Amino acid sequence: MPQGQEYNRRVVLASRPNGPPSQHDFRVEDTQIPVPGQGDVLVRTVYLSMDPYMRGRMNDGPSYVPPIGIGEVMGGGTVGRVTISRSSSYEVGDWVSGMGGWQDYALSNGDGLVKLGMMNHPSWALGVLGMPGLTAYVGLLDIGQPKEGETVVVAAATGAVGSVVGQIARLKGCRVVGIAGGDAKCRSAISDLGFDACIDHCSEDFTDRLGTACPTGIDVYFENVGGAVFSAVLPLLNVGARVPLCGLIAYYNDSAPRPGADRLPSLMGALLTKRIKIQGFIVNDSYALRHGAFLEDMSRWVADGSIKYREDMIEGLENAPSALIGLLEGKNFGKLVVRVGHD
Repeated sequence: MPQGQEYNRRVVLASRPNGPPSQHDFRVEDTQIPVPGQGDVLVRTVYLSMDPYMRGRMNDGPSYVPPIGIGEVMGGGTVGRVTISRSSSYEVGDWVSGMGGWQDYALSNGDGLVKLGMMNHPSWALGVLGMPGLTAYVGLLDIGQPKEGETVVVAAATGAVGSVVGQIARLKGCRVVGIAGGDAKCRSAISDLGFDACIDHCSEDFTDRLGTACPTGIDVYFENVGGAVFSAVLPLLNVGARVPLCGLIAYYNDSAPRPGADRLPSLMGALLTKRIKIQGFIVNDSYALRHGAFLEDMSRWVADGSIKYREDMIEGLENAPSALIGLLEGKNFGKLVVRVGHD
């Protein structure tokens, strides 16, 4: 049994939200620490990733992620230390990443568990060197296919995915325009990440400012927001524009279709007349073979300073629900991670 703690804290889904989630939709429980069997390892969670897809798992309906049952542990990517090993593949003290969920300890038979070795910043395996980084890499390079001199626009420009998208586009010789919420985030996108411009989507003249920032139109738009942002982008898309679609966070808390005019005809008309390519993708479905190239390139870019990375660290497992609620409201600045335990 692990030293110093006699129970396993875990956050479970208490109820399914109708609209934005609230604290009442989660419950913190104390349970027994799992006991590993032969071939198993017990992993103590140190870092827990916060990601928008978690909102979809709280619904009881079809999605690209399976729903979490009432009373079940909230799912999520984790980085932690092997505390007990009954597997020849892992030693006590190994840093590993996996899907341990919102809890102090997780039992694993090794499936989906990845050794991190002597990584200087283990939590980065949840961000720039993990799923968000890979999403940015394959979404932009494989689907967006940016060419030198083109204009690339990315929404949620200072988030875990968007910040990396913009910096890769810059490395490929593109003009990069970000979209973010608030002056501080927009200033950071320009001064810290090297974007050519960044527009605050909360500003009253957002649509006009975006048009001014993209005088020759938009060749690649990396979509992870939707809503009013996409409405402003659509008229600016050039003939042959590419739109990698990895998320629609503006709609995740909707409990019913939004009222208003049917905009599908104008969207379909633009896709046809401008020969625009929109491709949705789930990074874990089809891009596992790209992981080696991604890790080689991204590790080099991070090491030489070509890619800068920012974490927004929240302390304490008990604060995971408020962290997710804030993430869905755009309150995070960088990749949102919860520090669950000491490292």
